[in-house]
Amino acid sequence: MLLLRTLVKIAVASLIVGTILSHFGITADRIMQEFGYSHERIAELGQRAIDWALPNVVLGALIIVPVWFVVFLFRPPSTNRE
Repeated sequence: MLLLRTLVKIAVASLIVGTILSHFGITADRIMQEFGYSHERIAELGQRAIDWALPNVVLGALIIVPVWFVVFLFRPPSTNRE
């Protein structure tokens, strides 16, 4: 629930800041041009990031998920009733 609330706050703040920036004529395209990036270059960088991260996430999950599952199975039962 806390994660969802945080994501909503970030989305609302981003919407407000984006509206203010667009009012002054600042767009994502202009910012990318200032830094010398194109849509294709951004897509390529994103793909390279995914290509690097995905195998590392899977490798880590091969260790983390079984350890979490064993801890989950052997933890004492909760007495909180909500």
